[in-house]
Amino acid sequence: MNEETLINKLHEVLKQQNRADDEIEEINKAYLFAKKLHEGQYRVSEEPYIIHPCEVALILADLRVDKHTIMAAFLHDVIEDTDTTPEQIEQEFGEDVKNLVEGVTKLGKYQFKSSEERQAENFRKMFVAMAKDVRVIFLKLADRLHNMRTLNYMAANKQQRIAQETLDIFAPLAGRLGIGKIKSELEDLSLRYLHPDKYFEIAQLVAQKKTEREQTVRMLMQTISINLKQNKIEAEITGRAKHYYSIYKKMKRLNIAFHDLYDVTAVRIIVNTERECYEVLGVIHSHFKPIPGRFKDYIAMPKSNGYKSLHTSVLGPRQKPLEVQIRTKEMHHIAEYGVAAHWRYKESGSVKADSKTDLQFAWMRRMLELEQESAGADDFVEKVKMDLFTNQVFAFTPTGDVIDLPLGATPIDFAFKIHTDVGCKTTGVLINGRIAQLDTKLKNGDIVEILTSKKSEPKLHWLNIATTKQAQTKIRQWFKKHKRDEYISIGKSLMEAELTKTVFDECIKSGELLNIARTMNLTSVDDLLALLGNGEISAIKVMNKLKHEAQGDDVSKFMSHKKPQSSKQEIIGLEGLMYQLAKCCLPLPGEAIVGVVTRGKGISVHRQDCKSLETVQPERLLEISWNPDIEKLSKKTYISAIRIDVDDKIGMLKDILAKITDCDTNINYANVKSNSTKKLGIIELGLEVSSIEKLNYVMNQLRAMESVQSVKRVPLNSNTRLYVPSSQKKKAKNHK
Repeated sequence: MNEETLINKLHEVLKQQNRADDEIEEINKAYLFAKKLHEGQYRVSEEPYIIHPCEVALILADLRVDKHTIMAAFLHDVIEDTDTTPEQIEQEFGEDVKNLVEGVTKLGKYQFKSSEERQAENFRKMFVAMAKDVRVIFLKLADRLHNMRTLNYMAANKQQRIAQETLDIFAPLAGRLGIGKIKSELEDLSLRYLHPDKYFEIAQLVAQKKTEREQTVRMLMQTISINLKQNKIEAEITGRAKHYYSIYKKMKRLNIAFHDLYDVTAVRIIVNTERECYEVLGVIHSHFKPIPGRFKDYIAMPKSNGYKSLHTSVLGPRQKPLEVQIRTKEMHHIAEYGVAAHWRYKESGSVKADSKTDLQFAWMRRMLELEQESAGADDFVEKVKMDLFTNQVFAFTPTGDVIDLPLGATPIDFAFKIHTDVGCKTTGVLINGRIAQLDTKLKNGDIVEILTSKKSEPKLHWLNIATTKQAQTKIRQWFKKHKRDEYISIGKSLMEAELTKTVFDECIKSGELLNIARTMNLTSVDDLLALLGNGEISAIKVMNKLKHEAQGDDVSKFMSHKKPQSSKQEIIGLEGLMYQLAKCCLPLPGEAIVGVVTRGKGISVHRQDCKSLETVQPERLLEISWNPDIEKLSKKTYISAIRIDVDDKIGMLKDILAKITDCDTNINYANVKSNSTKKLGIIELGLEVSSIEKLNYVMNQLRAMESVQSVKRVPLNSNTRLYVPSSQKKKAKNHK
């Protein structure tokens, strides 16, 4: 549409909404002001730039937002793209409009190290502004929606980036605000540019099924209409296909083809009262067979964004599965427009929700808390995405209060959501009256009772159980306050591993570490070590600061992070430190290894491919290696556990032990069991070997034996020692 058509349509929409003439005049004043400023500017599509703010204003008018938000829609790019200042906007249109425009203005005039840093800061600014005034996000969503509608004029790489950003940030945000109308279109447009093949395939399949779908829906509508009239219920019945992204997501999640989906078609029934919703549900279930497990009552238990409706799936005419949604007119309006449908605007232009709405959207205020808890813009945006843009689970306290949590949340998240003290004093949990584990994933409708004790304290492994940033932050804050000495000890171990103990002590005496602490606004070296120990800063960051501050020859002592290799040291990089080999992976000389700083137990040595490292913070990892001359320097052997699956027959254990003796290898322990069903014998052995090469040799010799099905390494038996000196070895024959 051209500019004149858009403005005429806007005026028409505003008049239909019974807006006052002076209100329309103020909006028109903002339009003329923007038109003058954008004169001579064009978009990538080569259309006059003013078309974009006109489209944004029209989208917002459809959401029935207040006049100041529509005025800000016309002005939202003037600070960024013209020489207009915020003060000029305030002078012309007032402080409220100025604040809205500033809330959506990008930080284009500031310098950043990278485009990623700039974008993260843009999002941070937008989220914080939104937490203070929800109208900011109305503006941003409308702006993004029109940009997505015209994305075809952009280069392919920009299309992909913007579409992914829309899917990650803006579509979920529209969903949390309950604006289904915008959410669906943003998701479909994102799919078009991220997965064009899938988008057009689904679009074609939906179009091909249109005639069949319409016939099925028409037959169902006729049946329902007759029965509703008999029950004197007035209803508006419509049929539709699900939007493309919803179909794509379901196909991907269930790994099925389009033709295997049974709820592509949906029928929506809109009635006048909540009571009629349930009456209609009864009519439908009495005439069409409901599909088990497909009924959802969002009226009794609304979504966190205020969405209410009854959902059921039935076998319709011709035995075609159909989804049926039943709601009132008010529920439908809220489903389409979300928070915009029931937000009240005072004459001053500022927004205020009623108490119920304010409670539903309290999550927006959490953005301000997240900003205070975050280390930077990147960290803040990730926390917002993790904490706010996830599917919700609704669980109940024993007194009936509803606690909303992200999908996958556990009782630990539930406890800290109630109160920090409840979380810290948690000892156990009852879910639906039964004792459950603290790592249990909560489900919708669970009644959760947290068991507490005054003497209880948080456990560090809760960080791996908690899924919300709120719970994780509270747990870290508790340990930071109550486990300071432990963190200082860990931080000291980390720095000694990087510098060596001698250089570390020298840095303490010379005051170099104290200077580094002060540059980070810390008052003591212990403060610095405590932050290192709990993972808030990394040892590498401190090392870089030490190198930067050092002068002349002093720089050389920081160039090598590790101590000089000792010819008698078993593991290089752990000189002077207490350590033990991890039982979960049993590293052997010759294998790539890594050190993990533990709490009070020194360094734990793991294989680099050990699965337990997946949950370890990078700051706790140490770069270490076996001394290549270890076999020449030491007679040590290391225990490695193996499992041998053999045919279950007499004499196999004797043959296995004999083969190991032939390989000049000692046995530390043996465990034998059988599986009569599979006729399988299982032999678990602890072998004393000097290196990975020796172990591989023994395992290959065993694999070559007849009746041996498989040989593999397994975790060590918990009762077995990790290392046995040569003088204490028992000969293999003693085990026969």
